[in-house]
Amino acid sequence: MSDHADAHLAAQYEAYPYPARDPREEAKRLIIGSPSHLREIDYWVFGANRPTSRPLRALIAGGGTGDGTIMLATHMARSGRPGRVTYLDRSAAALKVARARAEVRGLTNIDWLQGSLLDLPQLGVGPFDYIDCCGVLHHLPEPAEGLAALVAVLAPSGGLGLMVYAPHGRTGVYMVQDALSLLAPADQPPAARLDVARRVMRHLPESNWLRFNRNFTDHITGGDAGLYDLLLNPRDRAFTVTAFADLLAGAGMAVTAFMEPMRYDPATWLPEPKLRARAASLGATAQAALAEALTANMSVHIAYCRRAAEPVAMANAFADEAVPVMREVPGAELAKSILPDGSLPFLFDGLRAVLRLPPEGTAILHAIDGERSVASLRSLFAGRGMPEAKFARAWAETFAALQSVNRVLLAPPKH
Repeated sequence: MSDHADAHLAAQYEAYPYPARDPREEAKRLIIGSPSHLREIDYWVFGANRPTSRPLRALIAGGGTGDGTIMLATHMARSGRPGRVTYLDRSAAALKVARARAEVRGLTNIDWLQGSLLDLPQLGVGPFDYIDCCGVLHHLPEPAEGLAALVAVLAPSGGLGLMVYAPHGRTGVYMVQDALSLLAPADQPPAARLDVARRVMRHLPESNWLRFNRNFTDHITGGDAGLYDLLLNPRDRAFTVTAFADLLAGAGMAVTAFMEPMRYDPATWLPEPKLRARAASLGATAQAALAEALTANMSVHIAYCRRAAEPVAMANAFADEAVPVMREVPGAELAKSILPDGSLPFLFDGLRAVLRLPPEGTAILHAIDGERSVASLRSLFAGRGMPEAKFARAWAETFAALQSVNRVLLAPPKH
């Protein structure tokens, strides 16, 4: 489905491919994020049960300038994982940037397609074990149609990694968009519209809510592509948790995990036991919606999803053969942030939350290397004089806490 706004959207991403990326910087750093981090896919989509020897067929639908594609393809190449990543985007300008980034890295496990995700059922590609669609559905004339196109090429027992805008954390954005729709209507040339947006931002009244919103510094100061995408996009819509769940349900899908789970747990934000008890009586979606309403600062929802009829079966984190793995930050490095009282603070878009770890948590973090199994960890600490029951309690508390912030996951089996 296409309309007048869609034509302007296509022109926008040709003029200002998003996000702005310089391929030369690939030699300096790899941009990491969610969704589509390989360790997250292994855990949150496949429950750490899918062998790494099994080829992974991945699709990045609406790949833009390549962040998700480059990250996942690099992770797969570094770890020797078999499979391919298919990049799909209708913007020739964005595709050119993404390909240049892949060339700098020497990646050979990517297939390149130019086109719309709405055409997926007719493109003759797939099925895919994993599909990333980050920042796309909320720009479509009919998001449900786009989601249905993705599900049509999703393999059995496969999963999605999605990102959609959320309303509360975008407070102020739509007000400025309304102002710019009057001062710089969509039928004007993109460069002229961008000039007006810059001028408006320089003179934004002190009362405008966008001045108080700290979520968009990178868009506002990050160059033409970021500013245009934030304030001049001809169509974007925001989804509450409930609306997002309804969208997924219409396609037979359901969330397996929001990123990060702790943020969507209302108990994180309700210290009073009576309120926590009331929150705990709610269903999973209602609990996440409550956390969204309480915090009021979520600007996006990032979630891993599977078909509702194919819920993920999570590996047992307490089985002898389970192998804990740090998502990104090494355990010894994360342990440096643990305060003397055993608490570990986290910031969610400026909102502080605190994890409570057992006294043994620091030592456990130092011992997690992605190779030691739970049985090996138990043996290690037994050699240091820790009784088995004490280790079991400490490991259960440490894993539950750090899983909730997506820092400690489980590695999948090799075969």
